[in-house]
Amino acid sequence: MTIPSPPPSIASDGPFAFGSADLAALIGAIADGAAARERGEASALEAIGLVRGARLGAFRLPRHEGGAGGSLRELFEIVITLGEADSNIPHILRNHFAFVERALRNRAVSGYERWLDAVRAGRLFGLGASELGTQNIGDGASDTLLVPSQDGFRLSGRKYYSTGNLYADLLFINARTPDGAGVAAIIPADRAGVDLTDDWDGIGQQLTASGTTVLEDVAVAADEVVPLAQERRIPHEATFQQLYLTAIIAGILRAVARDAAALLIARQRNYYHAVAAKPAEDPQLQETLGRLVSTAYVAEAAVLGAAEALEQAFASALAGPPDEALFREASLRAAKAKVVVDDLALTAATRLFDVGGASAAKRSARLDRHWRNIRTISSHNPVAYKARAIGRHVLDGTPLPAAAYF
Repeated sequence: MTIPSPPPSIASDGPFAFGSADLAALIGAIADGAAARERGEASALEAIGLVRGARLGAFRLPRHEGGAGGSLRELFEIVITLGEADSNIPHILRNHFAFVERALRNRAVSGYERWLDAVRAGRLFGLGASELGTQNIGDGASDTLLVPSQDGFRLSGRKYYSTGNLYADLLFINARTPDGAGVAAIIPADRAGVDLTDDWDGIGQQLTASGTTVLEDVAVAADEVVPLAQERRIPHEATFQQLYLTAIIAGILRAVARDAAALLIARQRNYYHAVAAKPAEDPQLQETLGRLVSTAYVAEAAVLGAAEALEQAFASALAGPPDEALFREASLRAAKAKVVVDDLALTAATRLFDVGGASAAKRSARLDRHWRNIRTISSHNPVAYKARAIGRHVLDGTPLPAAAYF
């Protein structure tokens, strides 16, 4: 499908500065199309086309390098706002923004400077990491093989839960060599042998195309291979990705509060035994709305507090050896945020129906999407394991898990 250019009302010479009118117009255009996408009348490709045209993916690159020079906290504020507009869109972009942070940290090694040029040009990156064949989820094991060939290498394997790959220009594929060394291949998404299947059938986040990526004897050039042993590693590498998901949920909570207010304003009838004749004047319903708005505020504050800690940790890694204590604090804050926000969000998405009456349950209203989307995102990493790890760490100093999914 052809990626459309941004509409005339949105400039295409981004990336746009944080707080700018152009950035607001971009997010507004994405929000305007959300209902049609939810009804299946429009594709997320169109929204991602706006993102690509505005070069939002280069938001974190320094200004003197053609980026927006945005801070990490500002990026998470954008993720929250996009989550309110349409939670599918920031989720599609999650692996891209994680790749940008990785490339910024490793620009002096493994040829990452070349890939930052692609980010600067507006190209988007996807990821191939998860495999169903591994016994322990998140341990980094991979059955995807990169083998030498006469003209470079050949890549074969199958990746699952490849969120965003259908919309990406380039793919970062985790693999191993025949002798077991960890590598990554960075290849065009449309290269021969790459099959991106939109077979995601989750109850929520239905437009993220979080399906299967099949790699069948894909040609890989030598300069497209990243030996992972050469990278500058950081403690608790998954903190960014995990906090990003909580940020999307914080955005959905904004949408829940917004939709609750709209329901109250629109309703003209109330139950005969209610406190007030008009729902918007009913103190009980006003209280419910106040709780929903407050929940959204607390979720956003928790995410941004963790983002500030993560920004300090990232700064230490860019300046020299990463500060273990800063990364531990960022991981702990992100974990605490998830443990509380997930539960609050699911309750809030249910209480939304308390202010709407039976008509809020109509399929045409699609208000159930908030609960389904929250439930799907929160299922990426069970809260129980997070809470236990936090508790053990507080009790006896047991180190927090340091690999993926924490």
